[in-house]
Amino acid sequence: MVEIDRKTVEYLVKLARIKIDENQMDRIVSDLRTIVSYVSQLSQIDTKDIQPVKHVLSLYNISRKDQVRQSLPAQEVLKNAPEKAGNFFKVPKII
Repeated sequence: MVEIDRKTVEYLVKLARIKIDENQMDRIVSDLRTIVSYVSQLSQIDTKDIQPVKHVLSLYNISRKDQVRQSLPAQEVLKNAPEKAGNFFKVPKII
């Protein structure tokens, strides 16, 4: 297990380029120790008989078959467009 001490937190603060008040340092050291201890507890769990899953719930995709259909006319599609240019939507230029 990684030992979290003040020196380690100071090193992480320097790497992350963040500013931590001295008043907060002891609390952060304590919080990080707690987090690391929880993670180390997880590594002790026997998972050899557990199958890997993509999601905790059994989800599957419901798909319909593609069907070729007639699309709407351009005038119908563009009738509510705030701005248009010919048969196209006109949008602000973004660079």
